[in-house]
Amino acid sequence: MSRGNGQQALGMSGVLIAALLWGTTGTAATFAPALSPLAIGAVAMGTGGILQALVAWSAIIRQRRQIWQQRRYLLMGAVAVAIYPLSFYASMHLAGVAVGTVISIGSAPLLSALLEFWLEGHRLSRRWMCGSAVGVTGMGLLTFAESHGSQAVNTHALLGILLGLVAGLTYAFYSWSARQMMQQGTSGRAAMGATFGIGGLLLMPVLLLTGAPLLHGWVNAAVGIYMALVPMFIGYLCYGMGLARIRASTATTITLLEPVVAAILAVVWVGETLPLMGWGGIVLIVGCLVIITVPASLLTRRPQTEAV
Repeated sequence: MSRGNGQQALGMSGVLIAALLWGTTGTAATFAPALSPLAIGAVAMGTGGILQALVAWSAIIRQRRQIWQQRRYLLMGAVAVAIYPLSFYASMHLAGVAVGTVISIGSAPLLSALLEFWLEGHRLSRRWMCGSAVGVTGMGLLTFAESHGSQAVNTHALLGILLGLVAGLTYAFYSWSARQMMQQGTSGRAAMGATFGIGGLLLMPVLLLTGAPLLHGWVNAAVGIYMALVPMFIGYLCYGMGLARIRASTATTITLLEPVVAAILAVVWVGETLPLMGWGGIVLIVGCLVIITVPASLLTRRPQTEAV
């Protein structure tokens, strides 16, 4: 395997691990019903973001001048980081764990690709478009299956879907802005640490206003600690490692695994039902991951003929 393929494989592995960890957040949140979606989002991304900044502090200080030169990307990304968890958890609260996750994460690859097309002029490969089409079809089937006959379909469902689209857009945007910083010479550790650190600070007022229930029981506190340390802190460390090695649109497409994990956990732990159509959607999403993540060299390699 060449050095380039090795770096790409490492990047994809980091994003896959992040997606697996993120897929647990919706189910974890159901164990603390006293916590509002805003409180969960603020403690998860706020605390997790500040922890990322502390871990990357030496890199941030070392590259502070370069980061300051890229402050436009930094501030835009930080605002997106602050908006994302509030809209994401509110979407799950209003539309259900699986549907909210599907809409939020399923829309991100398309929005990310559009950002790269509009802002950078990147053209999408046929392979990416094929994989995305398969993944989006899976998203549609999974969403329909989860919505059909579910109690999540109510007068608030439309608002939940709209908030999910906001979450998808902000997710795509902070991935793009962090990637821009990395491409201009800032290390992945410094770019992600600075972006998420400032985003975490922006979420602290929300946490102060909504986070009192975290202190009203050990279960609430445990959920808050888990959300901050595992999916947000460790998950985004892995995501940052991956984003430094692959394009933002590829990274957001790989994270289509997250709603698959969320849907399965919602069935097993939360008690949500998933009909056959939903499982078909999961199969398509996994197929999308195979198309996107398998190195092109393995798909196009032909057996060599022996020299005569």
